[in-house]
Amino acid sequence: MKHVHHTEVELEEPSEQGLKDVKVRWLISKKDGAKNFAMRLFEIQPGGYTPLHQHDWEHEVFVLEGKGVTRDKTREDAFNQGDIFFVPPMEWHQFVNNTDEMLKIICLIPYKD
Repeated sequence: MKHVHHTEVELEEPSEQGLKDVKVRWLISKKDGAKNFAMRLFEIQPGGYTPLHQHDWEHEVFVLEGKGVTRDKTREDAFNQGDIFFVPPMEWHQFVNNTDEMLKIICLIPYKD
């Protein structure tokens, strides 16, 4: 069993294109023996954002701290701390921190075969 404080997990800069001021901690991943899904903690600085993108897997998101907006290709919706999201496969999505405070979101993704 893995049991650590989240700050003990390395804070990394993702390699994806189209993001700004985002870092990630892979809280639970394959290197821990997780075979089905990963748990990630994204830290998005004020003015930062994830890429506007889509992919063929679902993911689940919990807003741990802060607030912001989500975007797809046609609209923008506000969210707050404590909100949750289910992002189905192939749905366009982006998380934007449009505030002056840190945004932290937990994101679960399945592993692709």
